[in-house]
Amino acid sequence: MRPGGPSLSSVSADSVSPVTYVIDLDALVPPPFLDAQIQRAGGELTASLDKIGVAIATSSDPAFASRVAKLRGVRTVTEDTMVQWVPQDTEPTMVELDDLVSVEPASVFGSLESFRPLQWAPDAVSAPAAWTAGAIGTGARVAIVDGGIRDTHIDIAPELDVAHSTSFVPGRPFNFDQRVSPATGVCGLTDTFWHGTHVAGIVAAPANNRGTVGIAPGATIIGVKVLHCGSGLFSWVIQGIYYAATPIAEGGAGADVINMSLGAAFDRQGRGAAALAVALGKATTYAYQRGVTVVAALGNNGFDFDHTNNLVFLPAMSPHVVAVAATGPLGFALGATDYDRPASYTNFGQSAVDFAAPGGDDVFEPAAEECTLPRLPSGVVTTNCWVFDLVIAPCRGSGTSNVTYCWADGTSMAAPAVSGVAALIIGKFGRLPPAQVIARLRASADDLGKPGNDDFYGGGRVNALRAVQ
Repeated sequence: MRPGGPSLSSVSADSVSPVTYVIDLDALVPPPFLDAQIQRAGGELTASLDKIGVAIATSSDPAFASRVAKLRGVRTVTEDTMVQWVPQDTEPTMVELDDLVSVEPASVFGSLESFRPLQWAPDAVSAPAAWTAGAIGTGARVAIVDGGIRDTHIDIAPELDVAHSTSFVPGRPFNFDQRVSPATGVCGLTDTFWHGTHVAGIVAAPANNRGTVGIAPGATIIGVKVLHCGSGLFSWVIQGIYYAATPIAEGGAGADVINMSLGAAFDRQGRGAAALAVALGKATTYAYQRGVTVVAALGNNGFDFDHTNNLVFLPAMSPHVVAVAATGPLGFALGATDYDRPASYTNFGQSAVDFAAPGGDDVFEPAAEECTLPRLPSGVVTTNCWVFDLVIAPCRGSGTSNVTYCWADGTSMAAPAVSGVAALIIGKFGRLPPAQVIARLRASADDLGKPGNDDFYGGGRVNALRAVQ
């Protein structure tokens, strides 16, 4: 299952009553003043992001936007937009961890996770060598700005800061998600995947000798739900970034790293999208200024952004965001060791890609061929060979399961690998400003493809060991 398909489009929220508006201010208007002005204009202020000059309001009055646009200090008033940031395609391939499995303590950190033999992605970025060197991300806080997180999963719960996890999706807690029914096209089925759970596990699944291990197994993860069924309003994403980047002492999550494995392509000339992109950019700039490294997936459309000038991919192309392309093997189960092959679907372009990381691929042929790989402490996993080229990580599962793992591919899986390496850097060297984290990522990345900045690898494929040396 590749979160992110060939077409990412926005859907107008004009069917919602009342309508939500994103208000961009050219000055830091005091919230009490703004609240009163919006009420007089026939609306309700639902959120005031006063540190970035953005407000969220709702109104059922068709004249509301034009009234607010005339207020002093208001730059734009834009109807919010519902976007399918993470398209939901097919049912994922899953594997359950036997509750009775018990593995003896590992002599090498992270080496005896039950599904470690199925995990090629940590090896692709030299993460095991970084762990051996003592870098596991302890102390780093990574916000997963995404969908719901399965907070009871055995490879999520130990690293999850429940107290500071939250949701900006009305009526939906951070630890809940659903999926669109293939039969009806309606969001409502209890998913067996949960995109945010998979992403969180790639970043920081602990080395507990069960399941899988994340790139930064000592890091703390914070669930910030901004999507449901893969969709979300621009305002939810903006608020999620703002909250994640705000220090705990000021009412935020206190993240060091924000991971956004979500994205959509927009027409650069589209009036509504352009205004919303400005507000989104204010949020990512705020995060950068608050010392937070922001990482985002660059998307799975196969676009060459060096020659697709009419499109912008958000939030990966927002200011101060690290944009990640994907790589993956072709035939891992049959012995393939080239994990740096550009994924067939990844968006690319020297102007767009900052780094590459393992995201997997699903083009191995013949598609029906089956392969078998070992699991620990004993037993095997048998499935289609192409599945092993994907990235395995925790997922929702069915019923009360807290031991389910799924394979998925996409830049959604590559971004958390970079976030994990950023967490290793912060765990090793302390809370560095994002410019220094990015500089270290760039200086330590493996320069693949043509020398220097490359279409598919940007500044290179991240290298965890070199990043912490």
